[in-house]
Amino acid sequence: MKFGLVVVGDEILDGRRRDRHFDFFRGLLAEHGHSLHWMEILPDDPILLTARLRQTMEEGRPVFCCGGIGATPDDHTRGCAAEAAGVPLVRHPQAEALIVERFGESARPHRLRMADLPEGAELIPNPVNQVPGFSLRRHHFLPGFPEMAHPMAAWVLECRYGDEEGETVRSLRVPDVTENALMPLLQELDAAWPGVKLFSLPRRGEAPFVELGFRGPLKEVAAAFEALRKGLEKGGFRYRSS
Repeated sequence: MKFGLVVVGDEILDGRRRDRHFDFFRGLLAEHGHSLHWMEILPDDPILLTARLRQTMEEGRPVFCCGGIGATPDDHTRGCAAEAAGVPLVRHPQAEALIVERFGESARPHRLRMADLPEGAELIPNPVNQVPGFSLRRHHFLPGFPEMAHPMAAWVLECRYGDEEGETVRSLRVPDVTENALMPLLQELDAAWPGVKLFSLPRRGEAPFVELGFRGPLKEVAAAFEALRKGLEKGGFRYRSS
């Protein structure tokens, strides 16, 4: 699957803090057979954040969103997620119980704001301080702190996407050939397998070759890759593993 990643925070954009999410999420998703399709860093601007979340929710693809779910006035993400989804913020009883259990009387009145979540949200457990994140419409909202967000993201992938088919990449190398000579076969394969992404990467040098392959769902890539091999053999092209 292709995931999006949103990191929220003025402190990232103005350089007060460095982003530590991109490399982690790219690696974590790859470990689970998925891919990071895009990433955006957004400011603490509720109008901009609401508009972007509304757009990504309408697209229906899974997205991780890190930051802005705390209790301070500059934490807008919970309210923006609710507005983007067209639902109200409501006090989540299980989140409230977790926060009270963790902080006792000091949970009131301010920390309990973190239990005000979009209606219909599902909790994401936080192994560090027990203040949960939440999921809504295939969007998974996590704290900005990497030490919290990263294990919570791993839990989301294992518990909510464990049964979904991941993506893979398979390729081979065709030596001593040009992309132009391969063009009829590439066009045929591209039309026959719209559910996967065909790529062609020419390499120059003393031993030139063209790397051909597919990226996409496991089963479709396997079938498309077999069609590629047969097409090369039929055309009299030699090839070897990448």
